[in-house]
Amino acid sequence: MKTQRGIRPHIAFFGRRNAGKSSLLNAVTNQNVAIVSDVAGTTTDPVEKLMEFLPLGPVVFIDTAGIDDEGSLGLARMAKTYAVLDRTDVAVLVADPREWGEVEDTLLERVVAEDIPCIIALNKMDASDDDCLPASLDGSVPYVSVSAHAGTGLARLRELLIEAVPDGLIKAPAVIGDLVESGDTALLVVPIDMEAPKGRIILPQVQVIRDLLDHDACALIVKEGELSRKLDELKTPPAIVVTDSQAFQEVAAKVPDEILLTSFSILFARQKGDLNAFVEGAVAIDDLREGSRILIAESCTHHPVGEDIGRIKIPNWLTEYVGGKLEVDVVAGQDFPENLAEYDLVVHCGSCMMNRRLVLSRIAKCQKAGVPVTNYGLAIAKTLGILERALSPFDGALEILRRKRC
Repeated sequence: MKTQRGIRPHIAFFGRRNAGKSSLLNAVTNQNVAIVSDVAGTTTDPVEKLMEFLPLGPVVFIDTAGIDDEGSLGLARMAKTYAVLDRTDVAVLVADPREWGEVEDTLLERVVAEDIPCIIALNKMDASDDDCLPASLDGSVPYVSVSAHAGTGLARLRELLIEAVPDGLIKAPAVIGDLVESGDTALLVVPIDMEAPKGRIILPQVQVIRDLLDHDACALIVKEGELSRKLDELKTPPAIVVTDSQAFQEVAAKVPDEILLTSFSILFARQKGDLNAFVEGAVAIDDLREGSRILIAESCTHHPVGEDIGRIKIPNWLTEYVGGKLEVDVVAGQDFPENLAEYDLVVHCGSCMMNRRLVLSRIAKCQKAGVPVTNYGLAIAKTLGILERALSPFDGALEILRRKRC
């Protein structure tokens, strides 16, 4: 199975139309990843390519539409290009140095302001005698002179890409491994989800199992109906119980208080986002009233069936908790609205399909708009009255929860 895109570094190529982004991406990867043409605007939508890029390992390369596009369609394409910044771990700004101008300066300012590692690739140097930096650059951002056509400068560009990827992406933080000791048992409660692919369990569960194995711990997997019997059979209690959030109430009633308990969704709230910010958002559920507007944000675009958790179950739990009808909107995939200030709460999924950069970007947007944001697992635990229990493995988050209650 391929490494899931949500834990791969995302490296995106930006620049004007016909700056040579697609040609340079093809040259760097030694593959025909993107369509190349002399016609301006050939790339109309972000194009992603999952591949191995040694010595980094699995990465996602993204080719984007030109940042100087024109007309109504051009503006729409540019909006999609700028949206890619939200999930970009390393930006490559491709430019012909003879054409460097306000367009490039504006993009570079935004990349730097958002603290995205950036490399400037001065392309088409085979057609220019000028190997100097554009006047508006001071050399503070790493740059390299390249020619996608002649193949020059590519080795140096690859070196700069490797240097630019943050260390935290090379050695990703643990999902659960830091909560257990070598030889410990984690008991995982895994209901069979109607929306899970046939013959498989869902991705968060797979990643938790793999992380336990990577940390020399044991994973014991049961359905919720088998939980009590298995707890009785174990000679040594499990170090932690992790449940699907939808079974939180049933599982919490069966697991003794001295055993740590949380959910898959909350584990990913910590690994992919900011658990403390999500806890503050969960506490803000107490401020909701009848008629409050809620945004449900999902990272994947699965086909909803039955009692879908984001579209049916969480809205129902929130409505029952608030005691009145709520206005609920749902977005999925890369969609995330600009009008966040119109909402009273954002509830985000576990984000197993997204990279950490995108989740943190969405949290920052909510905070800027003054809107509390929380996570599926935390919202469910809050509405069921077991939030403190669900945060038992996380001392820092528990402290925030208790302080907010004072």
